[in-house]
Amino acid sequence: MFDTVLIANRGEIARRVIRTLRRLGIRSVAVYSDADATAPHVTEADEAVRIGPAEASRSYLDIDAIIAAARAAGAQAVHPGYGFLSENAAFGRACADAGIVFIGPGEQALDVMADKIRAREHVAARGVPIVPGFSAAGMDDDRIVEAAREAGFPLLIKPSAGGGGKGMHEVHSEDEVRDAVATARRVAKAAFGDDTLLFERLIQRPRHIEVQVLGDTYGTVVHLGERECTLQRRHQKVIEESPSPLIDAATRARLGEAACAAAASVAYTGAGTVEFIVSADKPDEFFFMEMNTRLQVEHPVTELVTGVDLVEQQLRIAAGEPLTLGEVALDGHAIEARVYAEAPSRGFLPATGFVLRWQSAEGVRTDAAVQTGSAVTTDYDPMIAKVIAHGDDRTQALARLDAALADTVLFGVESNIDFLRALLADPVVQAGDMNTGLIDRMPPFEDPEPSQAALDAAAHAMPVEKGDLWHSRSGWRMGADPVPPRARFETSRGTVVERASEASESKRHSDAAVVSTRCARSTTGGAATGEIWVHADGVTSVLTPLTRRQEMERRLAQRERESGASDPELHAPMPGAVVAVHVADGAAVKAGDKLVSIEAMKMEHPVTAPHDGILTLKVATGDQVRRDQIIARVTATE
Repeated sequence: MFDTVLIANRGEIARRVIRTLRRLGIRSVAVYSDADATAPHVTEADEAVRIGPAEASRSYLDIDAIIAAARAAGAQAVHPGYGFLSENAAFGRACADAGIVFIGPGEQALDVMADKIRAREHVAARGVPIVPGFSAAGMDDDRIVEAAREAGFPLLIKPSAGGGGKGMHEVHSEDEVRDAVATARRVAKAAFGDDTLLFERLIQRPRHIEVQVLGDTYGTVVHLGERECTLQRRHQKVIEESPSPLIDAATRARLGEAACAAAASVAYTGAGTVEFIVSADKPDEFFFMEMNTRLQVEHPVTELVTGVDLVEQQLRIAAGEPLTLGEVALDGHAIEARVYAEAPSRGFLPATGFVLRWQSAEGVRTDAAVQTGSAVTTDYDPMIAKVIAHGDDRTQALARLDAALADTVLFGVESNIDFLRALLADPVVQAGDMNTGLIDRMPPFEDPEPSQAALDAAAHAMPVEKGDLWHSRSGWRMGADPVPPRARFETSRGTVVERASEASESKRHSDAAVVSTRCARSTTGGAATGEIWVHADGVTSVLTPLTRRQEMERRLAQRERESGASDPELHAPMPGAVVAVHVADGAAVKAGDKLVSIEAMKMEHPVTAPHDGILTLKVATGDQVRRDQIIARVTATE
């Protein structure tokens, strides 16, 4: 076994690998960019090496920098985690050339399975069923449109070299193809360095089923059951579970056999996942989608139901040990929820900020990338934690996961925790009758209104003004009991709420919130912003105290918006980089025209014209923008 291993990754997966290395007595080496200099994975490793600036292309994707770090630290092996260079054949070859063991599959598996087009052709030749489609490699836009027309709509566009749902688009008509191809190519090039695209038939009411496999250097390949990852948004997994409520024992055996055949066909070594798409209407019929030649984000649910540490198995296989698992049995049910730094009420746009408080729930497994004091930036993926619950059956696992999310505290950065709880409570999810379009069909999410317990806690957290009794907000009255001070707040929904004024009501809520309410003043560069973050009754609320003057100004502004036309000024919906300007400055535009595209956390968002008019641009391609920054103006024409 190795004595020193470098982890060529960051965030929660780096911390998760470090845990197993520490348990096995292996020295861990972390790498970090300038943006991650104080990140948890850096402080938890036995040694940490800087590899470059914040940009992933100049740090976590820099093969030379990582090889140099491994040599400098005396690492015998490199664990790539997932994402970044984990499925990069050139990185595997560079490790071999440097005399360093790559903890992953061999060159054949990386070469074949890293390209979706080649992988489809490879497994199809070995009898594994594939989704009908075509490769767009070498085609210009005209030929792609023609091929799409011949294949028939709807179709799903995928970056051939990609994963994680990045760059994937549905097209339902010929008119949508060109714009979707341009966006998919741009995202694929930025995320994977390869803009080759694959088109596949879009399966109706699809369910996403994947099989965990392990292969050793002696030709043994086994599977550890399936996971269901059907609950997705924009092709990005949100909830994963094992086993699938759709799959029976006979289908599980067939899926496992097909997955092992696909892995064995490339002499697979290490941990990998073979992904299939299954129609909800025909659960016994499945099609190969791709093979991920790495550990998956959702691997904890398999670990909880099998008792197998997949990272340990990766290490043992890479060190040349044979698989000795014996028969693998599934015990109970496990469900994982991905916590993203995003604002569900703003269309799930990425969020950034400093973590004022992070507190994970007890009694479940939480793999987190952050801790109190961490910075969440636009440089990397928005997933900041995973909460995983295990139960005797699916019903118990669901209940435990919901309770854990209710007890998870994240202040300072908007997240999807409240949305996750709403999703888990959906009757369709509770019944296990999902498909990948479920989230997209849900009504727009609105942040829950704060409870009176939250308002009471926020009122107590407001800074007390210094001065005489008239301004101290003490509630003091001569010859009578104090009256709780009046407190009104603006919520994240833009509504105004007021704390209950009766003393008895306030006292009751205050008592109820003693152990479940936590407040913190939000700061940026040390200056108070006025926001108060409160966790009460399982809900996190962001409350902004309002003075009488602010209330009046807010009412006047709202009245003007209701009576006036659409706002001519366009604001950045999220912090990020301007990756495309679609219309020239000074041009005439129509309502709905795409003007600018902003990218953050590997997600691209278009900004469109609110009405007809003349465009005035305030930004250019390559500019970094803040959330709500004015990026353009459309002056309405007469």
